Amino acid sequence: MPRVLAVDWGLRRIGLALSDPTGLLASGLPTLEVKSRNEAIERVADVAREREAERIVVGLPLLLSGERGEAAQQAEAFAAALAASAGLPVETLDERLTSALSTRRLHEAGVRGARAKARVDQGAAIALLETWLDRARARGA
Repeated sequence: MPRVLAVDWGLRRIGLALSDPTGLLASGLPTLEVKSRNEAIERVADVAREREAERIVVGLPLLLSGERGEAAQQAEAFAAALAASAGLPVETLDERLTSALSTRRLHEAGVRGARAKARVDQGAAIALLETWLDRARARGA
């Protein structure tokens, strides 16, 4: 299975996670702090190259109803621009509730306050990647 980079994209912070070469484990990478969409695209593309990712999965923040709101449209535009910049396949995946899952996991691990806030984006990327990897294994990919 190719290495996959998961991206929990935000206007200021970007959570990242990378799969191991076997496609079984998702590990968090340092959260990126960015000032613009162009900087975000450039830095995520750089991480993908440095970590030898062969595919990128960007979280798609659908509304709870499942519809695409403004944030989802922005994430799709980011994913398209990232694909062009990185020269890799980029897909989006529903990320509803990944931040809530990340927050719960941190709370259960005893991580609270400012430390938890700094790690929520990374945890959301891990949850996103775990979902993608589970689905890929179910498809036999």
